[in-house]
Amino acid sequence: MEERDLMLGIIGGSGIYEIEGVENGEWGKVSTPYGDPSDEIFTGALNNIKVAFLPRHGRGHLYSPSTVPYQANLYAMKLLGVTDILAISACGSLREDFKPGEFVVVDQFIDRTFARKKTFFDGKCVAHVSVAQPVCGRLGKLVKEAMSSLGIKYHSKGTYMTMEGPQFSTKAESLTYKNGWDCDVIGMTNMPEAKLAREAEICYASIAMVTDFDCWHPKHDNVEVSDIIQTLKTNASSGKDLVRTVTLMVDSIKKKCDQGCNVALEYAIISKPEMITLAEKERLGVITKRLFDK
Repeated sequence: MEERDLMLGIIGGSGIYEIEGVENGEWGKVSTPYGDPSDEIFTGALNNIKVAFLPRHGRGHLYSPSTVPYQANLYAMKLLGVTDILAISACGSLREDFKPGEFVVVDQFIDRTFARKKTFFDGKCVAHVSVAQPVCGRLGKLVKEAMSSLGIKYHSKGTYMTMEGPQFSTKAESLTYKNGWDCDVIGMTNMPEAKLAREAEICYASIAMVTDFDCWHPKHDNVEVSDIIQTLKTNASSGKDLVRTVTLMVDSIKKKCDQGCNVALEYAIISKPEMITLAEKERLGVITKRLFDK
């Protein structure tokens, strides 16, 4: 696979983007054909690695999981030159042994969202990318090594059930996801984020921070936001340490993606090239530029 100039994108909350040590850091507005991202993007260099921090819900938490502008967020990252994304998010646990305060390196998803734009190809250009392996194994391996070096308690794999929200699950739903579907954690944000990252040919790793047991648990059948926020504050410190450590170790994975995340569109576009209008090509912009400029 081809090498790229590595740039690390971090999508997460305020506890993650407020990180010390970023050189030449500045907030900047990025406009996209898919609208405005959740917020301005904070770019700079951390341990000599180019970084871009995007508050998923906006500073002040202004977007619900359903209204986050996922298309614009991923397009903006691509436009800035981001090659690899660490997606850090809060989640509920569907397992007794996945405890609050622990992290999960997600390897699979079940997408049960229904009110979101899930593809860049929603105009007159059709593409079908594979998301059989929805996260980048190369980047996930690095995250695990970083957490091991920090002594962070983590689980090396897990299936992330993505619900629409913004309400939490009913107990019947929670038990279905746990016992019927064999999911490990539940959250509201990683889909369609992971799918859009694949369409944008960006390597994507999902780090889920467990904040609570979902309501299936007999002793935790009423999820309280105040409890989640308290755990989030603790997790945020570990999350920042993780980002710093990843930037120190990222050269060890070089710039290649053996999984092929960075060429996911190579054979995915099935529309006849001569039938795709210039306007549609311009709208897709940096998503398909590599292919249409050949």
